[in-house]
Amino acid sequence: MATKAPPRPGQEAALRVQDAKAPVTPAAGPYGHPFHPMLVTLPIGAWISSIIFDVATRVRSGGSGALVDGSHWLILIGIVGAVAAAVFDLLDLLAIPRRTAAFRTGLTHMALNLVVVALFVGDFAWRHGANDGAKVGIGQLVLSVVAVAMLAVSGWLGGRLSYRFGVRVADEETQAEGFR
Repeated sequence: MATKAPPRPGQEAALRVQDAKAPVTPAAGPYGHPFHPMLVTLPIGAWISSIIFDVATRVRSGGSGALVDGSHWLILIGIVGAVAAAVFDLLDLLAIPRRTAAFRTGLTHMALNLVVVALFVGDFAWRHGANDGAKVGIGQLVLSVVAVAMLAVSGWLGGRLSYRFGVRVADEETQAEGFR
């Protein structure tokens, strides 16, 4: 009965990198093309747009009920989109080998995103019964800005996972196809 030879120095790290590039399941998106980065555009766009609407209600004389309502629903759209993106984020996280810098970064990225979603859920609930119809409250605006600032930090970590650690990115041999 043959036994598996131990990995050569450096080979174990290379195998771990390859593990992080492949999806745990095809449902996470095909090799080299994960679904999570595509889905995050919805909550990011919705939440940033909600802040723009919030600011518009504060600077426009008399405010605007339509902008207040629009901001409220954009926050909900962002929450729904974030939950969908989180499912695929978790699938991508499961592909990263444990006890690595990439895994720790992925956990921090996911934890920040969960805090951001919780902040927006709280913001949505606060707005749901507290709007006077003309202007978004300054506290609600500040809460949204803080949540988006945290989202920016989390996005930076997500970029680090992809562009620095190569999580769910095709290997260089596959990438070379585009330059032949």
